[in-house]
Amino acid sequence: MIYGFHATLEALDRGQVAFEKVILARGRADARGSRIHRLARERGIPVQFAPPRALDRLAGGMAHQGIVGVISAREYASLEDVLSRGVARGLLVLVDGVQDPRNLGAIIRTAGAAGAGGVVIPSRGSCGLTGVVAKTAAGALESVPVARKPNLASVIPLLKERGFWVIGLDPMGDCLWTDADFTAPTALVLGGEEGLGALVRRRCDRIVRLPVGPPVESLNVSVAAGVVLYEVLRQRGTNLDMGVYPGAGREGS
Repeated sequence: MIYGFHATLEALDRGQVAFEKVILARGRADARGSRIHRLARERGIPVQFAPPRALDRLAGGMAHQGIVGVISAREYASLEDVLSRGVARGLLVLVDGVQDPRNLGAIIRTAGAAGAGGVVIPSRGSCGLTGVVAKTAAGALESVPVARKPNLASVIPLLKERGFWVIGLDPMGDCLWTDADFTAPTALVLGGEEGLGALVRRRCDRIVRLPVGPPVESLNVSVAAGVVLYEVLRQRGTNLDMGVYPGAGREGS
């Protein structure tokens, strides 16, 4: 946590601190609060408003002046670093709107186990790299770079320019996950509790689904991620113990 006007302002100005969000006291309308609000929004950092007592609890009794900044448990990688690793390994994971930190941590851990080059998450409407995420990932954040951009829809065209097939996973997909071809470089897009966003869905090259029987309506997103990522490995005959990534360097067709 960062508390107070000057500490939060300095961190925002430097641009070197990975904020998860900025929380302002509800009803605050002074110049200092407005300045923090504006800077945070300019940098794509979510801003929330909460009762002063909630900020008191977050700050643990420290003088917060109605301003609390919540900091990431790990630093984010640049998108270029994640894309470069994704190209080398032929596999990336995009996580759209997952708000449960345990789900995000489990996805990052599974992505690392499956040899993905990295993970991309949006800064809006999604959990960030909180302490719970780091704990659930069980060390995977040390080896799996995570990039954060304002929205995933703007990232997908960049992936296609790099030769990735962008395949979304959604209960309303047009084919089963085993019918998709994962041998080409693949960016797997996973939706959160509300599914894939409309624009993200439209920009995917294909949408696949996992069958579920009643009374279950859908699988937990981290479980679904594991099923599909290991289908990618099965199709590619990948031997991760030998550091082999057969999907890397192939041109989509």
